Amino acid sequence: MSDRSSKANGPGGRWALVLFGVVLALVGAALALGGVRLAMLGGSWYYLIAGVALVASGVLYGLRRDAGLWVYLAVFIGTLVWSLAEVGLDFWPLVPRVAPVLVLALFAFLLWPWLQPGRARGPAFGLAGLMAVLAIAGGAAMFVPHGVIEGPAVASAGPAPAAEGESRWQYYGRTPHGTRYAPFTQINRDNVGNLEVAWTFRTGDIAGPGSENQNTPTQIGDTVYVCTPKNRVFALDADTGEQKWTFDPKADAKIWNRCRGVGFYEPASVTTRIGDLPAPAPSEQCAQRIVLTTVDARMIQLDAKTGEPCAGFGNNGTVDLKQGMGEVKPMYYFQTSMPTVVKNLIIVGGWVFDGRSIDEPSGVVRAFSADTGELVWAWDAGNPAITKLPPEGQSYTRSTPNVWSTPAFDEDLGLIYLPTGNNPPDFWGAQRSKASEEYSASVVAVEIATGREKWKFQTVHHDIWDYDVPAQPALYDVPDGKGGKTPALIQITKRGQIFMLDRRDGKPIAEVQEKPVPQGAQEGDWTAKTQPYSVGMPAIGAEPLSEARMWGATWFDQLACRIAFKQLRYEGDFTPPTTTPSLIYPGYYGGMNWGSASIDEHNGVLIVNDIRMPQLVKLVPRAQVDTKQVTAGHGVGLHPQDGTPYGITQQAFNSPLGIPCHAPAWGTMTGIDLKTKQIVWQRPAGTVEDAVVKGVKAGVPVPLGMPTLGGPITTAGGLTFYGGTQDYYLRAYDTLTGKELWKGRLPVGGQATPMTYVSPKSKQQYVVMAAGGSRQSPDRGDYVVAFKLKQN
Repeated sequence: MSDRSSKANGPGGRWALVLFGVVLALVGAALALGGVRLAMLGGSWYYLIAGVALVASGVLYGLRRDAGLWVYLAVFIGTLVWSLAEVGLDFWPLVPRVAPVLVLALFAFLLWPWLQPGRARGPAFGLAGLMAVLAIAGGAAMFVPHGVIEGPAVASAGPAPAAEGESRWQYYGRTPHGTRYAPFTQINRDNVGNLEVAWTFRTGDIAGPGSENQNTPTQIGDTVYVCTPKNRVFALDADTGEQKWTFDPKADAKIWNRCRGVGFYEPASVTTRIGDLPAPAPSEQCAQRIVLTTVDARMIQLDAKTGEPCAGFGNNGTVDLKQGMGEVKPMYYFQTSMPTVVKNLIIVGGWVFDGRSIDEPSGVVRAFSADTGELVWAWDAGNPAITKLPPEGQSYTRSTPNVWSTPAFDEDLGLIYLPTGNNPPDFWGAQRSKASEEYSASVVAVEIATGREKWKFQTVHHDIWDYDVPAQPALYDVPDGKGGKTPALIQITKRGQIFMLDRRDGKPIAEVQEKPVPQGAQEGDWTAKTQPYSVGMPAIGAEPLSEARMWGATWFDQLACRIAFKQLRYEGDFTPPTTTPSLIYPGYYGGMNWGSASIDEHNGVLIVNDIRMPQLVKLVPRAQVDTKQVTAGHGVGLHPQDGTPYGITQQAFNSPLGIPCHAPAWGTMTGIDLKTKQIVWQRPAGTVEDAVVKGVKAGVPVPLGMPTLGGPITTAGGLTFYGGTQDYYLRAYDTLTGKELWKGRLPVGGQATPMTYVSPKSKQQYVVMAAGGSRQSPDRGDYVVAFKLKQN
C-alpha cells in the first residue's frame, strides 16, 4: 500500500468522512422534513427529494462508500437543473439554491481520495479547485448590481437652457408642478465626482421613537428653512449653514412626528389675488412669511427674517386646524406634509390615524387666507354644500378620504390636484358612504379659487388594501404625437401603477384598462369586480409573487418562506383581506410613496424609486381583539378598526432570519422615457452595508437593492440625486443612463427628498439632504448636510 493510500485510510480520513456524512444527513433531514410539509401544501417536491438523497449520501459517506459521492453528485446536478428551470440565470434567486450545493461539493471532492484511496487524488483536487473558483466568483458577483435594466437609450435634448431669475426651492417639488427639477448646471455629469461636504447643521431634534426626519428644506434667497420631526423651524445661512433664528411650537404627536416641509408666502409678490380678500398694508414685519403646520393640527405663520409669529395671522400667528372637525382624539388628526401656498391662499389637508375606527375626523381640504388665516373655502367630499365652516353644532363629514400627501397646482388652468387616501379604517369597507366610494384613492381636481370639483380619477375601487394615493402629482406637458403638447398629470401609486392623465379633464393619455380581480372578500364586505390598470405606462415592481420567487439567505429560510407562502392566500395585487392570512403585494408602503417622482423636464425622463415589500394581513373577529395588544404605532401589529366586525393584524412577510421572504431587489431606481413610455433604465437602490439583521450590521456593500423612502430630484446638469436608501449615502446618477456617478457618505441614513439651489451670494450650487436615520435603522440623528463642488 502506498504512503498516500495509508494516509487516506488513516483515522483522520475516516473521521473526516464520518463528520461530513453527519453534516449531510442533518442537512438532508431538515430539508426532507420541511419538504414533506411543502409537498403536502402543493409546493415543490425538490426539498423532499433532495433531503432524502442527502441523508442517503451522508449515511454512505459515514460508511466510507464511494456511492456517497455519486448520490451527492446526483443532488448537485439535479439542483442545478431544477434551479435553472425555476429562475433561469437570475443571480439572486440562484444564490440560495446553488450556493449550498456548491460549497458542499467542494468538501465532497476534497474527501473523494479517502473514498477511493490512491485513485482519485488528481481529479478530486481539480474538481474541488473548480468549486472553489466558482464559489469565489459567485462571492465577487455579489458586489455587482444585478437585475439592471438597460432599455432603449434616451435621445438627449442637448444642453439645457440656463436658469433664469432667482434660484428658489419654494415648494415641496421646487415648483407648483411638483417635478423636482432644478434648472442648474454648475454641478453636472463631468464634475459631480468633486462634490464635498460644504456644511453640516444639527437641529438637536433627534428622530427617536415615533419620529422620522423626512424634511425637504425650503430655500429663499440666502436662507434655507428646515423643519424637524417635532416641527421646530430653523433658518440657516445658505452658504455656511449658520443658524439665523429658530422657532419651537412645542408639538409632539408621540407616534407619528414628521415635517416634510414649510411653505413660503410673500404678499407683495401676489399680482393677481384670489377672491375679494384685501391685500395687507405694506409692512417690514412679515413681508416674507414661513408657513408651518404641526403634528398637533395648528397652522403658524412666522416672519421669514426673524422667526417671530405674524400677529395679524389667525390668533397671534396661529390657526387651529381642528375647528369644524368635531371630536378629534389625541393623535387622530394633524398635518405632516408641506402646506401648499397658492397666490394668497394656503391649502391644507390632513393625516388621520389608520386602522383605528369608522368614526375619525373628516378628510376635508381647506383654503385659508395667507394674509389673515380666515377660512376661504372648504372641499368636503361627503357634503359639497359645506363650502366654509359647517353649520353650528355640526362638523365636516367624518371619515371621508383625506389628503395627507402634497397637492400640485396649475395656475394657468386654475386647478389644484388633490391625491386622496382611502376611507378609515382601511381594511374593511362595508360601512362606507357613497362619497367615500367615489373619492377614495383618487386624484381630484378642484378650482383654486373656489374649491369646487372639476374632475376626479380613481386609481382603486373600494380600496380595502390601504392603496391610497400617496405621492404628489407631477405636472408636465408631453408630446401629443402631432407636433404639439398635452398638459399631463403623472400620478405614481403604491400599486406601482403610473397613471398619465390630461390635467384639463382627467382623461387618460396613457391607456387604462379595467381588469377582473379576485373576489371572495370576508362575509359582510365586498370587492370591486374590476380595477384600473395603466397598461399604457410601465408598472414598477408589480410582478406577481409565486412560490418560486420566495427567497432566503440559506436553503432553510428559503424553504421556510416557501412553506409560509403556500399557507397564505395570495391571488395577486387585489387579494382581499380575510380571516385567512393573506399577502398584500405591492404592499401598503408601496410601490411608490410620499417621496414622489421627479421629471427631467429638459429630456422628458420620469425618475421613480420604489419599495418591494409584501405585507401579511389577517382580519381578527371582534371578540378576539385584545385591546391590550393593540399597537400604538402605524402599519404593523394589531389595529382595532372600531365599529367594524374585525380588527386587523399587519406584519412584514419576512424569513426566520428577519429578511424579506421574496427575492431581491427590494427597492429600485427607474428611468422612464415619457415620449416612448418605456423603461430606459432600472437598477437596485442601495446596498446592505448599513442594514441591521438580528442586531448585527452587515458592513459589506452588497447592492441587493433595499427598500427606499423619500424621493429623487433631477437637474439640468443631467443628474438625479437620491438619498433615501438603507445605506448612509446621498447618490448622484446619470439621468439618461442610470449609471451611478458619485456617492457621499452621510452621518446616518436618510429618508427625505434632497433639494438643490444656487446661492445668490457665492453663486455656488449646493445639494442639501436631511439625515435623521433610515427607516428601521437604529442609528438616529438630527443632521442637515450640504454638498458643493471642491474649490480650486
